[in-house]
Amino acid sequence: MAKKIIVLGLGNILNRDEGAGVYALKELEKILPEKIKAEVELVDGGVLGMDLLPYVERASHLLILDAVDSGAQPGQVMDYTKDEIELFYGGRLSWHQLGFQEVLAVAKARGKYPENVNLIGVQPADIKTGIGLSRKVNNSVQKMVKRAVEVLESWLGEIKKKKI
Repeated sequence: MAKKIIVLGLGNILNRDEGAGVYALKELEKILPEKIKAEVELVDGGVLGMDLLPYVERASHLLILDAVDSGAQPGQVMDYTKDEIELFYGGRLSWHQLGFQEVLAVAKARGKYPENVNLIGVQPADIKTGIGLSRKVNNSVQKMVKRAVEVLESWLGEIKKKKI
């Protein structure tokens, strides 16, 4: 399979911090160097659920940006790798995660689960109906973006080494 890096920003921007993944994706797009943008596909997955299956199945490397209800302090950024993600999605923060958990399960059942998966999440403070992030989560979006750049640079380095 050709190496394809896909970044999915997930969440509902109409429920305040629940949209953190989408906001993080937009910030990432602003600061990502062109050389990296040329190598990755940035996808605003919003609350698309099963419509995201084609993206997941064609990714060799999947980076997910999302709100994560892990019981941590609001605004805390968390980083989960492939095996840990299944544990996280066992507890649901919102309806879109039900759909995305199913997307991951279907991809795995079909033998098309990405070989590299990373989830960068932030603990929400407020998921009530409303537009915009809470102060605590807004301040953490830049941390999510910084970590996303680190993951992408690492993956691109690995891919280039394998091509040599």
